[in-house]
This record gives sequence, C-alpha cells and structure tokens, in this order.
Amino acid sequence: MPMTHARRPLAGAIFLALCATSAAQEARLAPVVVTATRTEQAPYDIPAAIDVAATPPDGSLDVNLSERVQAIPGIVARDRQNYAQDAQVSIRGFGARSTFGIRGVRLYTDGIPASMPDGQGQVSHFNLDSADRVEVLRGPFSALYGNASGGVVQLFTADGTDPPELRFGVAGGSNGNLRASVNARGVEGPVDYNIDFTHFRTSGYRDHSAARRESGNAKIGWKIDDDAKLTLVVNTLDVPDAQDPLGLTRAQYQADPRQVAAAARTFDTRKSADQQQAGLIYDQRIDDADSLRVMGYYGQRGVTQYLSIPVATQVSQPGNSGGVVDLSNEYGGGDVRWTWRDTLAGRPFELAAGVAYDNQEQHRQGYENFVDDTLGVRGKKRRDEIDRVFDFDQYAQATWRVADDWTLMGGARHSEVRFRSSDRYVAPGNPDDSGTVRYAATTPVFGVLWRAAPWMHVYANWGRGFETPTFSELGYRADRGPGLAFDLKPSHSRNAELGLKLRPAEGMEAGLALFRADSDDELAVATNLGGRTTYQNIARSRRQGIEASFKDELTNDLHVVASYTHLQASFRTPFLTCVSAGCPAPDTPVQAGTRIPGVPRSVGYAALRYGATGGWQAGIDVSAMGATPVNDLGSESAPGYALFGLSGGYVFDQGPWRVNTFARVDNVADRHVVGSVIVNDGNGRYYEPAPGRTFLVGVDVRWR
Repeated sequence: MPMTHARRPLAGAIFLALCATSAAQEARLAPVVVTATRTEQAPYDIPAAIDVAATPPDGSLDVNLSERVQAIPGIVARDRQNYAQDAQVSIRGFGARSTFGIRGVRLYTDGIPASMPDGQGQVSHFNLDSADRVEVLRGPFSALYGNASGGVVQLFTADGTDPPELRFGVAGGSNGNLRASVNARGVEGPVDYNIDFTHFRTSGYRDHSAARRESGNAKIGWKIDDDAKLTLVVNTLDVPDAQDPLGLTRAQYQADPRQVAAAARTFDTRKSADQQQAGLIYDQRIDDADSLRVMGYYGQRGVTQYLSIPVATQVSQPGNSGGVVDLSNEYGGGDVRWTWRDTLAGRPFELAAGVAYDNQEQHRQGYENFVDDTLGVRGKKRRDEIDRVFDFDQYAQATWRVADDWTLMGGARHSEVRFRSSDRYVAPGNPDDSGTVRYAATTPVFGVLWRAAPWMHVYANWGRGFETPTFSELGYRADRGPGLAFDLKPSHSRNAELGLKLRPAEGMEAGLALFRADSDDELAVATNLGGRTTYQNIARSRRQGIEASFKDELTNDLHVVASYTHLQASFRTPFLTCVSAGCPAPDTPVQAGTRIPGVPRSVGYAALRYGATGGWQAGIDVSAMGATPVNDLGSESAPGYALFGLSGGYVFDQGPWRVNTFARVDNVADRHVVGSVIVNDGNGRYYEPAPGRTFLVGVDVRWR
C-alpha cells in the first residue's frame, strides 16, 4: 500500500530508547496469513490480532517454539529446560493452568491439527528448520477453530524452491546443547518438495535433565494441473528416555537452582515419546468463484512416563493408578471446506464453509514404579482402559468489504465433543470407571475494520468461545466415586477486542489491542490425593489487558522490533481448594480477585539488529517477564526478571553458496531466574529454573 507520510527514523529511535530495546529479529512487513480467514490475506486488512514469526532469531538453536514467538505480544511460550514435558504455551492467559501438554490453545501444522479433540496438544513435533512461518491468532476469531480455542498457533512448512537448495546446519554450546540438521527443498516439474531431518541433544542445565530428540518432516506437493494440487505432509518424532528433573521448592531453588528433587533420582523420572503422522491435502479451483479443499490425516503416538509417586501411596490406595503411565494413541480426522469469492451487492465478498471430524483412541495403562525393592522400573498393572474422544464440527465464515473503507467479518462454529471410557481393570477397591459424556456449543464471532487512513486501520470484534475438560481432567471424580467426572462443565467465554494497526512510514509498523475475556465455569484443581488430581468449575473468571508491538527499519541495515503485553487475569468468585498432596477435599478458601496462576502480569521483548544480506551481523535483545503466581491461593510467586542477549556473526554470500556463521550469549548478566512454573504442584515444587549465562556457536550452509 502506498505511504502518504515520509520516513521518520527519529520516531523509531525514540521508541527504541523508551523500550530499552535490544537484539535480534529481522523487522520486515508481515507476509500474508491464512489462520484468521482461512484464505490468504494481509494481516493489516484483517479485523483481528494476528502476527507472524517468519525468521528465527539470530544465533538461536531454533528447536523450541519459544525462540520463534518471543517478539509476538499476547503469547507466552516458556522453554522449560525439561524435554520430558512439552513446552508451556498460553495466549492471553488461556492455557496457563496446564502442568503438562498444551491446553486452551489450538495447535496446527500446515492445517493439520496438533491438538486432540479434547483440546490437549503438543508442539514437540513442530519442525522449525523446515518452517516458512508461525502464525499466532489471538482474540475472538480463534473460536472458529472449535474446542479450547483461547488462541491458535499454526506452523507452515515452506514450499519447495526454484532453484533447488541443500541446507546443512550445526550449532552447539553450553549444557551440552547440540543441533544438527539437513534440509533439501526444490521443484522438479509439477512436484515441489521440502524434506528435513533435525537432531537435537542436551545434557541439561539442571542435573537429571539430559534429552535427545530426532525430528523429521517432509512436505511434497504435486501440481496436477493449473487448478488442482495435492500436498502430502509427513512428520516423525522420537524422544527416548528424556530425564525429568521435576520442579523445585522455593528453598531448593534459592539454595541451588541446578539441583533436582530427591524423588527424581529415586524413581529415575523420565519420559519416552514417539510419533508418526501423515496428512493429505487436496486443493481444487472449480471456477473463478468456487474452490474446494479436502484434508485428511492419521497418526500414532506412544508415551511412556515414569513418575515419582511414593511406593506407600500406591500400596495403601487400591484405586491408585501407579507410577508408570503407558499411553498408545491412534488419531485421525478430516476437514472439507468450500470457498466462494465473488461480489455481494457489487462489493467483494468471500464465504468459507466446512465440516471437520477428529477422532482419538487412547489405550491408557498404569503400572507400579517398583518391583520388590527396585524403584524406577515397571511393576504390577494398576490401570487399563480404552479412552475415545471425537468431535464433529460445522463452521462458516464470511468477509465482506461493504465500502472502500469498511470491511465486515463474521462467522460461527458448532462443535460437539463426545468422550467414552471403557475400564478394563476392575478389582477390589477399584470399581468400574467406564462412562460417557457429551458437550456441545455454538460459538459466533463478528468483527469490523475501518480504514481510517492509508496508514491507520481501526478494528473491533466480539465472540464466544468454549473449552471442554480434557480426558486427564475427566479421569477422576472429586467424590472418589467410579466413572468419569460427569459433573464437570465446559468453560464458556465472552471475548471482546478493540485494536489499532499503524503503518506511519515505509518500513514501520505498529499495533495496539485492548481485550477482555469473561469466562464461566473456569476449570481449577479440587483435590490432590495419591497421585490423583481432580478438578472443579469456578463460576467466573476474567482476563483483560493490552498488547503493543512495533517494528521499524531505522536504516537499510538497522532493524528494531519490540512488543509488550499487560494482562490482568483473576478469579471473580470465591471457591475452596486444596493446598497439599494429601488433601481429600477442598478446604482452603480462595478469595475473589485472586490472580489466576501461571499468568504473568507483564511480558516484554525488544531487539535491535544490524546486518545486511551479507557481511557482518550483530544484535542485542532483552526479554522481560513479571512475577508469576504459582497456585490458586496466590500465596507464592515466581519472581520477575529481565534478561539480555548478544549475538553476532558473518555471512558469506558467494555464487551458489551462502554460509552463515554465528555466535550468541544468553543471560549475559548470569542471573538466576525461574523460567517456568508448575501450577498447583501438590508437593510445592512449583519452580523450574532457567539457565544462567550460556554460549552458542554455529554455522548454517546453503547451496543453491
């Protein structure tokens, strides 16, 4: 879009100084995005908060999602330094309560769900080395993706390139970190491809936290003719025996942040995961107005995890599930979507409508984590059940440019989620826990965009969302009776957002969003007893705040990016909860106004980068996070912090070769900080320390 204002590098410099900025990401105008509207659109023209991370930060390992999205406001992705547990991801406070896996946020890779129908997902199989971009959608329009859509994170694999490219990269540094990857992408006639394999291993910052992860991803497209294309996406993941150091109490963290809880060594806590998944996408342009997209996928995922549940607890409680979790999953589904682009009343109009089906069948088994006097090994069986959950959704979404300066966007989704559990382990003291439960909801959304000026767009939107309990939360009843926790209700939310998108000068971009989400029946912990956690509904909760972002090209070689989020998340009604692992029933009051645990009040990031396409590169960055409450009572919090990083390198670009050498220092001041928290841990081990000062060096080679 042409600019009506001259460049103002001074304004960018002033903003940089005010934000105390520093380090590392190329600030360029965002490319087109598809997550908000399901068709390619410029984010500047969408009445919703959506941002894209298109390039990795300078000198990074680029193996964790947290590295990619740190410059995007509204999302918190914590690197737990614990590869036995998945990353913690929350958007505007949704998903922060999860202690394992990712909940409350929908995850996708190339349009294929990475979240199960019950709303629980993982990003461990996200292959960033082959990625083109990561899109993050916040606010009401994320509800159009169904259950647990507090926000949407979607990774897109890059298409094949012409001319073909072969890439190789290796990076290593502190704590035994090593990443090696090889990637091939190209075009051969009607076929384009992007094939990648990445190896990562670490000795871990903390004791008992070593891990290894192999990730493979392939995207192969076949252009059948000018109107049709078939795309195959295949990925695989292997994480064998990743050690779990568990969390630390505040006293343990202050004494030695690198230590582990004694139980981690006693029971050799660890986790193995392997996954294979394939998806097939068919795109067909029917005529000038109509197009069709059909997607189907299937996958398998196995998980074996050794926990630290004491032997006495397992022996004394007949209904205990043991200290070894063995899960085997088969999942799959599909999505069929029709899109119509034409005019309505003489103005551009677009309509997308479709149906989606997802199914997961999980064989859950539990075993004791001891045999005689030997601990940390698989013993007698204590649990055996087949759990199935599926959803069937219908959705429609429309965009209508009713005037040159006005665009309306709206839609609705009807979701039905069914759970079924078949208990195959019935014994004295462990009654039949079989049962079924069904949830359904319709979630409408509506938004409007006003092009107040070529350099300023104003938007507003409103919508409803919902989140069902996951199978993990339905598994046990608070009254200790048999069957699923049928009394749990899904959480329903009402979301509103007012935003401003600015392009005041060429190469400069800024955004501001005010948001509020009121939820009914928020899920929270009811009891912790014998390794079983039960849940309850809290009548009302609220999340509200402000997001700000800024990017500018101060000169051709100097770029700045900054973001800030202020979020107030609190329970609005009082309730009772437990404060210890042996609590048989909620007995401690939580006052209205108490902050929701896991949600920092403020998060900020700023980076300054120098470097052209070739030659010397340098950067400085700062990431900051406010204090984070760790339990429903709000009695403890992880302290806030600000960490600085430095990066540099040299890029050789000669003929078909491009060689990027780089080095990086994180946590320059060598501060001891808590990188992530384990919400409501029954043993008070809430804190997962982040590394002190770390170093990284590497090289990426590209041959065209």
